[in-house]
Amino acid sequence: MKEIVVEATIESIPKVTAFVDEQLEQLECPMKTQMQVDMAIDELFSNIAYYAYNPETGSATVRVEVTENPLAVVITFIDNGVPYDPLAKEDPDITLSIEERGIGGLGIYMVKKTMDDVSYEYKDGQNILRIKKNI
Repeated sequence: MKEIVVEATIESIPKVTAFVDEQLEQLECPMKTQMQVDMAIDELFSNIAYYAYNPETGSATVRVEVTENPLAVVITFIDNGVPYDPLAKEDPDITLSIEERGIGGLGIYMVKKTMDDVSYEYKDGQNILRIKKNI
């Protein structure tokens, strides 16, 4: 397991993405899978940056673990911000036009559709969001 602690800001997204990509490259992860993981990082870390500590800032921990049988990467996002479960919101109705659809929720929907598992818990004063992607 490897982890990185960064400021929960939009400016930290490239650093988090590079950290995770380094682990994925060691696993010879297919490019399509890596792009899906990178999209998920962008969406999930953006949520932390915008909502966890607003208007203040704080830190976020990103942990990368590799599991076997099947080979998968598990990425855990941890922050001490206000409790926020992005999975609780109802999925957007993608059959509606953009004008008819409400704002928000599409990014989380895409994360849920492209990852093999997504879970959230609030424990000991921490938001813990975990994604798993089979490689």
